[in-house]
Amino acid sequence: MSLALTHARFRILETARIPVAVVGGAFFPAASMLFFVVPFAGDDPAGATYATASMVMFAVMTSSLFTYGVGVAEDRAQPWDPYSRTLPAGPAVAFTGRVLSGLTFMFLSLIPVVVIGAALTAATASPVQLLLALGAVVLGALPFTFMGLAIGYSLPTKAALAVAQIIFFPLAFGGGLLSAPGDAPGFVETIAPFLPTRGAAELLWAAVGDFTVSATAMVSLAAWTVAAAGLAAWAHRRDEGARFS
Repeated sequence: MSLALTHARFRILETARIPVAVVGGAFFPAASMLFFVVPFAGDDPAGATYATASMVMFAVMTSSLFTYGVGVAEDRAQPWDPYSRTLPAGPAVAFTGRVLSGLTFMFLSLIPVVVIGAALTAATASPVQLLLALGAVVLGALPFTFMGLAIGYSLPTKAALAVAQIIFFPLAFGGGLLSAPGDAPGFVETIAPFLPTRGAAELLWAAVGDFTVSATAMVSLAAWTVAAAGLAAWAHRRDEGARFS
């Protein structure tokens, strides 16, 4: 585990040397809070709480898809990556370090959203609700983390960026992250339970408010997580085989 932490520390320091890479992950969710949540739902405690939770999941999606998708693709193009896979520690250590560093930046991207929600809206959450929300964030991040890894291990950098962008908005809009629970257009409400974004959002809504999760959304979230994990594992094995064949 100490070697994995060393790899994580290396990746965190590497990214921190480029501040825009850290700020960029938090910018869009924070800007969405300022432009869409604060003016329109800021005075409604329930609405602001649900909207803040949605923007938290928005930040999780942004961080997971782009940090892993584009980050892994960029690393694969560097000479250090194939060399690191030949070291005695093995690829699992570097992989674990990558996941830990990604989680670190994911949680950093949530801070501005939470601070804006607490300072500029009527959103409320008890310590217990915040703890439950933390668990919901971890569970909700899983499918998007695996999607990002699958993209990163399958595609070159330019293609990975394009695919991450193509996947991101339809999942966010189709899952109902850009509207309050029950207020999305009819066709969105129809397809939302079958997308991982809706299941992840419902976990957060249930953690911070009086919201009952949908069984369909939970089953879909689990199915997407398993499928994305399988795809990520396949992409990783394929990349390993291509490099050492």
